[in-house]
Amino acid sequence: MMVARSLARGAVLAALFFTTASAALAADAAVKIDNFTFDPPSLTVKAGTTITWTNEDDIPHTVAAVTKTFRSKPLDTNDKFSFTFTTPGTYEYFCSLHPHMKGTIVVEAATGSNASQ
Repeated sequence: MMVARSLARGAVLAALFFTTASAALAADAAVKIDNFTFDPPSLTVKAGTTITWTNEDDIPHTVAAVTKTFRSKPLDTNDKFSFTFTTPGTYEYFCSLHPHMKGTIVVEAATGSNASQ
């Protein structure tokens, strides 16, 4: 009986761990900066998602929201900038050093277990 109870408890803990790990992974997204572009140029995510931009170009770039909601420092090669989007809406952004570089993040309302984040 003790062994069965321990196995059941272990199964529950494993299920909680993998559910939590999956939710954490789902709340991350990436945008690559390379060849004077943001890739992908448009991204749709749920509220609570953290997006990380990585400069893979050989010159500095920035990530700046048109509405001034967020702004990175100049990012050298391999530098990263992250921002967590908590409010649904459409966020247009650009590189302030190269204004022709533009991107869009669409944030949808979170549903299910992520709704409280």
